[in-house]
Amino acid sequence: MAKIAIIETGGKQYLVAEGSVLKVEKIKGTHKEGDIISFDTVLLTDDGATTEIGAPYVKGAKVDAELIEIGRNQTVTVIKYRQKSRYFKKRGHRQPYLKIKVTALP
Repeated sequence: MAKIAIIETGGKQYLVAEGSVLKVEKIKGTHKEGDIISFDTVLLTDDGATTEIGAPYVKGAKVDAELIEIGRNQTVTVIKYRQKSRYFKKRGHRQPYLKIKVTALP
């Protein structure tokens, strides 16, 4: 069985394995493509033989990932409408994201 870990970033939890590619919420700070980002909020690690569960985080565990792309998702449209009162508002935004590739697990 492959090594896996569960990390927490941007208020969400992600199941990652070595070599997996995923989109995560934008992380504070200045980053550029090719940077190595470390996630120290690891909730669970498993190597096939032993499983470590954190309370709430596993001490000393760290997941490293390479930043592949910085981008923005498609437009999310938000509409507020009240019938019979001539109230209509249409807004939208594009959520920023980071596309990362996991390179090292604990």
